Amino acid sequence: MRESFRHIERKRIFDLIGLGNAIVDIIVNIKDEFLEINKLEKGSMNLINSNESQTLLETCKVIKKISGGSSANTVVCLAELGNNVQFIGRVKNDQFGNFFSSDIKKSKTIFNTTPTNEGASTAHSIILVTPDAQRTMCTYLGASIEFESKDIDFNIIKKSKYLYLEGYLWDSELAKNAFLNAAQIAKLSNTKIILSLSDSFCVERHRESFLELIDNYVDIVFCNESEVLSLFKKDKLSSCKRDLYSLCELVVVTLGKNGSLVVNNNDAKVIKSITKGKVIDTTGAGDVYAGGFIHGLINNYSLKKCGEIGSICAGQIITQLGSRSNIDLKELIK
Repeated sequence: MRESFRHIERKRIFDLIGLGNAIVDIIVNIKDEFLEINKLEKGSMNLINSNESQTLLETCKVIKKISGGSSANTVVCLAELGNNVQFIGRVKNDQFGNFFSSDIKKSKTIFNTTPTNEGASTAHSIILVTPDAQRTMCTYLGASIEFESKDIDFNIIKKSKYLYLEGYLWDSELAKNAFLNAAQIAKLSNTKIILSLSDSFCVERHRESFLELIDNYVDIVFCNESEVLSLFKKDKLSSCKRDLYSLCELVVVTLGKNGSLVVNNNDAKVIKSITKGKVIDTTGAGDVYAGGFIHGLINNYSLKKCGEIGSICAGQIITQLGSRSNIDLKELIK
């Protein structure tokens, strides 16, 4: 493809700083009937309160717990690929908060956020996985809603090649302000800004605000097909061609089993999907794809090669439960 993406040449202390909701992912296997009984739309992300969370957990059998959240998944993937990365997210000094902190550090991700002793408990997401490997999320945002500027060390953003932001933060006014402050610092420091749109329902809630944010600050957007359609209010991807070309410097659209679309310099390249086995769980596939792709950017690979690395990482993750690879991703890429 005819590339015009400006790779970062100069050295920085950090490869990437990720901001996002610090969430403990609780993975549960269910039947389709469970979604019908609880009036949940398959594949959706639903915000719930602590009482609703407790009720759901009482009727499910927990399979696995992981330090998750969209941005955290991407950052951990980058850490496992050998990059120097840090995640910033708000947790409380409680059972879930302690678990999140210890679990994310196992990947060599830097996590220095001081747990708070006040306010809501640590966020967690119940990920309901159906036999077709689709996941439906019921998320209690808890302490994440209270994420604010004082939780961020802005100096490290100045020392990073990339700043990675997740769209879910836009649901909280405090987090939104912190998000904007970080973007302003990054812009002044020539730190490239990456935005993950996170969820089509999130895009619907904040469409105009997201478009303004992208226009003012964002260099790279990661999204899936449904998020693109929501952002541009279109009914098919082919109708979004002109919008994608003009959105920002680099747009990467994941298309599930149909691979991904990399848009740069009025050119769009389809990258084939790579499945490493039977699909078990699609949790975090898009996040891990982003991690693999950004790993390529950090190493100044071509955009095609970046997309292929993203596909390999995502293709591995969907063959297992959860968003942490059971095998060495560095060796898999080799």
